[in-house]
Amino acid sequence: MARYFIEVAYKGTRYSGFQIQENAATIQSEVEKAIQTLHRTPVQLTGSSRTDAGVHALQNYFHFDFEGEIHPQAVYKLNAILPGDIVVYNISRMPPEAHSRFDAISREYIYKIHRFKNPFLDGASFYYPYKLDIALLQQGASYILQQQNFSAFSKTNTQVKNFNCTIHKSIWIEEGENLTYNIQGNRFLRGMVRLLTATLLKLGREKITASQFENLFVEGQKTVFSVPAHGLYLKKVEYLYRIF
Repeated sequence: MARYFIEVAYKGTRYSGFQIQENAATIQSEVEKAIQTLHRTPVQLTGSSRTDAGVHALQNYFHFDFEGEIHPQAVYKLNAILPGDIVVYNISRMPPEAHSRFDAISREYIYKIHRFKNPFLDGASFYYPYKLDIALLQQGASYILQQQNFSAFSKTNTQVKNFNCTIHKSIWIEEGENLTYNIQGNRFLRGMVRLLTATLLKLGREKITASQFENLFVEGQKTVFSVPAHGLYLKKVEYLYRIF
């Protein structure tokens, strides 16, 4: 039994997240179905990150175990089978102990915002037509780099007991009238990026003060601010070893 890594990207609009769910289309179900169609053998994918419903990925990795040889034109053939909003970039044989989730050393996300109505960005960016203080946004983003405990920025129904994350990058990028929040860390809690983004936007609109924002990390009280899934993208997953 050989282990393979598969690199994919997808537009998550039509899907109920990554993980298989009963009576719902998911990224996992579509890719598994395509592999089974090609090789006549069922497989089970393990993902580096379980993106939520409506969230996109510019890069995500899965691994699966397979008996036999992968078709030499598997990438081409899988892309012919898969729907247009999912693409396979690479498939690579890995050591049997390689794990797409546990071996990842960092994950990077971006959240896209457009501040003027644009029909071509609908569903791919969050329309947020409010005046923002960019300096406050950057101040808040920089403060996040100094923090470890993100319990205030996790979903209330989580079973996770460890809320510590190390953030390597946290910055706002201006591109004309569009804004992108870019964050990279060793791990992320469920819903964390959307909760952080929404709270930073509240800070940028001066709906909360810098002190109130900073106190969230001290007090750990759950924030109630979130932003829609369609602006969020898993941008990059990194490993210590080379995959392709």
